[in-house]
Amino acid sequence: MDSVIDEPPTLVENTTIDGDTGLASIEALISQRGGFDYILLETSGLADPGNLAPLFWTDDGLGSNTYLDGIVTVVDAKNILTSLSETPSHPEVEEAGDATEGQKTDEDHAGEHLTTAHLQISHADVIVLNKADTVTPEQLDAVHGRVTSINGLAKIHVTQHSRVPHLEGFLLDLHAYDGVKGLEEVEKKGHSHIDPSISTLALPIPILSPSQFAALESWLRLLLWENTLLPPLPSALADPGSPPFSIHRAKGLIRCQDGAVKMLQGVREVFDITDLEKEEEEGGEGGGGKEGKIVLIGRGLRRESLEASLGRALREVGD
Repeated sequence: MDSVIDEPPTLVENTTIDGDTGLASIEALISQRGGFDYILLETSGLADPGNLAPLFWTDDGLGSNTYLDGIVTVVDAKNILTSLSETPSHPEVEEAGDATEGQKTDEDHAGEHLTTAHLQISHADVIVLNKADTVTPEQLDAVHGRVTSINGLAKIHVTQHSRVPHLEGFLLDLHAYDGVKGLEEVEKKGHSHIDPSISTLALPIPILSPSQFAALESWLRLLLWENTLLPPLPSALADPGSPPFSIHRAKGLIRCQDGAVKMLQGVREVFDITDLEKEEEEGGEGGGGKEGKIVLIGRGLRRESLEASLGRALREVGD
């Protein structure tokens, strides 16, 4: 019988990774130093983590030894509401270590009240709501509600001094892009429009025929790649004065008439739809309901417009 040795995981630390080469830099590091259990990237100076995720979004066929496990954002409970409410004064982003330091808008996402804090929270898979001991219970509830309204998908850990019970399952081994657990919880959390800039929106998806599945893929491509809704909306829903929308995160469970169950994962314009194993789906990936669901996190989301656009796209091809 093999012996079991309990030892801490091997981590990469104090190493500078060239953002321009991304994954290649990390794989070169692994080749030089040997294997690692985890690689933690502390994104100093990177105000927008959405630019990081596509670097690690690799195809299995490429044979990469690394994958994106998840994005963790640390939020200062005492100062975050002030940070989120400040109107940016300049389109450039200040350097930011966590979601409360840089308060300028990203030039690619410029718009009213869209701060660095919004961007960092909206892309997170895990949010560490830190310094809980510096606010009252009522203030903490307000902070929790505001953060959840921006990102209803992320797991939130309330901490003092950033202490968590253990790393695995809290900050490591997240497997945030391997499944779709938590979709049903989005509706229960509510507060989807407390924040005026970014919100979380859940769209029900009927069981799809092959032609409807193809139509959904086309709809997602225009939505995520072009920030466009297909087909053209009725005039009552086409508001020329409404702010442009952009999707930061997409996650979904898609059910097909042939019994297949598929998973949608997307960050910005990069998305993938893959088969979800039946045992995973029955084990709680999406709640086992009859319909599917797509959850979007983004700026300028209007439920009526998105539902009308998706509904027409699916009806045009029939069952």
